[in-house]
Amino acid sequence: MAGDQDGKAKRASGAKRSAGASRANGRRGSAPASKAADTPKPKASAPAKKPAAPKKPASRPRAPAKKRSILGHIVYAGAVLGVWALIAGMIVFAYFAHDLPDLDNLPDPGANDPAVVVKAAGGETLVRTGPLHGDWLMFDEIPDAMVWAILSIEDRYFFDHGGIDGRGLARAAATNLRSGGVRAGGSTITQQLAKNMFLTNQRSFKRKAQEALLAFWLEQRFTKEQILTLYLNRSYFGGGAYGIDAAAHRFFDHGARNLSIPEAAMLAGLVQAPSRLAPHINPEGAWDRGKVVLSTMAESGHLPTEAARKLMARPPKVVKDSVGPDVRYFTDWVEAEARRLLPNVGNISITIHTTIDLKLQRAASAAVEEGLAGEGSTVNAGQGALIALGLDGAVRAMVGGRDYRKSQYNRAVQASRQPGSAFKLFTYLAAFERGHKLNEIVSDRPITIGKWSPRNYTNRFDGDVRLRDALAKSTNTVAVRLSQEAGTPYVASLANRMGITTQIAPHPSLALGTEEVKLIDLANAYRTVASGGMAASPYGIVEITELGGRVLYRQPPMSMRQAISYEVAATMTEGLQGVIEYGSGRAAKLDRPAAGKTGTTQDSRDALFVGYTSDLATAVWVGNDSFAPMKDVTGGRLPARIWGAFMKQASEGTPVRPLLADAGLYIASAQSMSPDEPTEPAEKEDGWQKTKKSLWERLFGSRD
Repeated sequence: MAGDQDGKAKRASGAKRSAGASRANGRRGSAPASKAADTPKPKASAPAKKPAAPKKPASRPRAPAKKRSILGHIVYAGAVLGVWALIAGMIVFAYFAHDLPDLDNLPDPGANDPAVVVKAAGGETLVRTGPLHGDWLMFDEIPDAMVWAILSIEDRYFFDHGGIDGRGLARAAATNLRSGGVRAGGSTITQQLAKNMFLTNQRSFKRKAQEALLAFWLEQRFTKEQILTLYLNRSYFGGGAYGIDAAAHRFFDHGARNLSIPEAAMLAGLVQAPSRLAPHINPEGAWDRGKVVLSTMAESGHLPTEAARKLMARPPKVVKDSVGPDVRYFTDWVEAEARRLLPNVGNISITIHTTIDLKLQRAASAAVEEGLAGEGSTVNAGQGALIALGLDGAVRAMVGGRDYRKSQYNRAVQASRQPGSAFKLFTYLAAFERGHKLNEIVSDRPITIGKWSPRNYTNRFDGDVRLRDALAKSTNTVAVRLSQEAGTPYVASLANRMGITTQIAPHPSLALGTEEVKLIDLANAYRTVASGGMAASPYGIVEITELGGRVLYRQPPMSMRQAISYEVAATMTEGLQGVIEYGSGRAAKLDRPAAGKTGTTQDSRDALFVGYTSDLATAVWVGNDSFAPMKDVTGGRLPARIWGAFMKQASEGTPVRPLLADAGLYIASAQSMSPDEPTEPAEKEDGWQKTKKSLWERLFGSRD
C-alpha cells in the first residue's frame, strides 16, 4: 500500500512537470504537445517512408524569468555609471595632473628674489624695486586681528572645509547672479595658496582644476595653521611687498607683530586687488575695502558691532612716498652704476646709499617744472634737464626730464646736445693757460677761416674790447681767435681733461660749442673749475650693502686729480662772475657770489646755463627731443631763470662764502684711489642651497 502511494505521488509529480513544461513551451510559442496525437496517418496508397526518428525526451524545464524591479534598474544603472565615472575621473585626473609642478623640488618659499632699495643721503627711501620681504612669522607670532580679518573676508569656513568650500562656491554663484557679472570667485585660502605657490594667474578650467587638486594635497600635507601661515607670509599686498611683515613695514612703518585692528583690516582687504588698492597709491580705496573687512569681522562674530563701527572712523596712518616719480631718473642711473660696480654680486638683495639731497631734489624738480609750465609754454620749450654736483663730484640733484611717467629717457646723463657758448669755458681756459689776462685788449672784428665767417649774437662788432668783457657778453669772434691761437686740438684735449667724455672733433667752430656733449659732463667741467682745478668723476653711490648690512662697495674719499692750476681756475672764476654780474647771465644773479656761462645753439634748438657757487655746480638745459626750434630762447633767459630759482632754494640757510673757498682743501686732499674691488657675497652655509630638503622641512623644519 505504501508502494501504491509512492507510485501515485511519482505520477502526480510527473504530471505536474509535464503540465509545467507545456506552459513554458506555450510562452515560447511552440505547438502544444497534445497536437502530436491528432496528426493524421498517411494513406495506404502513399509510398512507404522511412520511419520517423523517435522523439528526444523533453529537456528539463527552466524556471520562469523574473522581472527586475525599478529600484534594481536604478541600482544597476548607477553602478555602471559609477564605473564609467571612475574611469573618466582617472583620465581627467591624469590629464590635469601630468604637468603639475614637482612638489618635492620647489624653491624655498623663504628664499627671496633679489630686491634693490635706494636711499637718499639723509637715509630716506627713494625707491624700492623687486619684491620686498619682511620677517617670516610663525603662526603664534601673527596677531589675532590679522588672522580673523583675513578669514572673515577671504574664507569664513576655513577651519571647517577640506580645501574646497561648497558654501563659499554657492555664495559666490549667488553674488555673481545678482550682480550680473563675475564679482566673487569662491576660492578658499587653500586654493589661493595653491595658486600662489604652484600656478600662474591664467584663467582657465584646467588651471582651476589643478588648483583644486593642489588644494586637496595641501590640506592632506599640512595643518590648517601651517596653511594659514604660508598664505600670510607669501601673499602679495601691493607696493612690492610680499607677506604681512613686509606690507606692514611698507605701509605703516612697523612690523606685522604690532598690527592694530584697523591696520590688519586694511591689509586683509588688499589681497584681492593689491596693485589697485595699494595704500601708498590709493589710500581712500584701501580704507574703503578695510571698512568692508571690519564689517565682515563683526558679522562673523570676531568683533563687536559697535567696536567695528567706531574703528571705521579711525583709518590707519599710511606712510606716503617721500619723493615724486621724477627721482626715478636718478635711481635708474645709480642702479645701472651699481650693476657696473658689482657685476658678480649674484642673486642677493642690496641697499644703495646715495648722494642725493632730497631738499635739493625737490627744489630742482619744482624749478624745472615751473619754468617749463610757465615761460616755457609760450616759447615752445617742451623739455628740460638739471643736474647739480657737489664740488667733490657727488650728485646732489638730478632731473632727467619733465615727467618720468611719460618718458624715462634721462636728458641729464644720456642725451648729447650742442652746448653753444657754454663750451667757451675750454677756449678761455686754454687762453689763460697760455698767459692771457682778463684785462688785456682783444679784437672783436670780423674773422674768416676758410669759407666760414662767425658772427656775434648782436650782429655787430665792437673792435678792441677787454677779454673779460668779451667773456661776459659771449663775443663769438674773440672766442674763435683764442681757439685758433691755442689750437683746436688742444682745446678738445683740454675739454676731455676737464671731464667731457664724448669725442670732440677739433674744427674751427668748436669754440662756439658745435660738438655735442652730455649735460652731466658739462656740469662736471664747471665743477672742476669751482674746486680749484681738481677733476673728479661724478658719482651718486656712497655705499652698497646687503640688506643685512654687509658692505659690498664703498666710494673712495676724495678721488680727485689736478686738471688745471689753481691760478687758472681763479682767473676763469673771476671772468665767469662777470657773466652773471653784468653780462649775458644776469637773470641768474643770486644773493651770494656765483659764476656761470650761457649757451645757445642755432635757431634756439638748445639753450643752457651752467654755473657754480662755493658749494654747488649746476647745469640746466631746455629744448625739445625732436630738435624743434624754440621761440627766441637764449641761455640767459629761461635756463638762467631756472638755474637761479633752483640755486636760491638750494643755498637757503647756508652761509655766504667766497667762490673757491674750499679749493685748498680739495687740492691738499687730492689722491688717486681706485674703487674697492667688488666683494662677492658670502655663500650661505646652512641654507637650502647647501642641503636639499623636503618641502615640509624647508617650510617648518624637521618632523622629528
